[in-house]
Amino acid sequence: MIVLASGSASRRAMLEAAGVAFDVVRPHVDEDAAKDSLKAEGIEARGLADALAELKAISVSRRQPGRIVIGSDSIVALADGTMLDKPESRDRAAEQLCMMRGGTHRLVSAVVAARDGVPVWRDVDTARLHVRAFSDAFVETYLDAEWPAIAGCVGCFRIEGPGVQLFSKVEGSQFTILGMPLLPLLGWLRDVGEMPA
Repeated sequence: MIVLASGSASRRAMLEAAGVAFDVVRPHVDEDAAKDSLKAEGIEARGLADALAELKAISVSRRQPGRIVIGSDSIVALADGTMLDKPESRDRAAEQLCMMRGGTHRLVSAVVAARDGVPVWRDVDTARLHVRAFSDAFVETYLDAEWPAIAGCVGCFRIEGPGVQLFSKVEGSQFTILGMPLLPLLGWLRDVGEMPA
């Protein structure tokens, strides 16, 4: 049985729906500090998602000898390169939604597998999301319905719920948008004998 190094409800739901047996162990990492440090070094969204996924996987893997541990992370990058963080307040969520409004952004999701504190496999995928030019009134109605549930979402949305109303077009894997490149992960788990082939 693998270990998911994440407290994300959407990642748990994806693995459960796919029939993957797993335990959940939350990583003990200062994700914000790591993210700030990596951003200060000029790392771009793809590298940031990959590095944070690896950090989580390794952190838990060191405490779970012999087991495959899966870490994952997602980053939202606006067209100008600005990377969004999880909103710390409803007001910040409204600001981020307005920053995204009428534009196209990238959502990068990474997954890293580690064993005994060493990364053994990884995949990074990108989706492009076209945000419609919604009204200020829509933002308030949306946040009335979705806050604080979206406080843990970097893009201020749950695409499997009302968040889908933010978009006019989505390009890429639904699993990537939900927070993890699931199909490559399932293929790798079959290749290494963790799931029936």
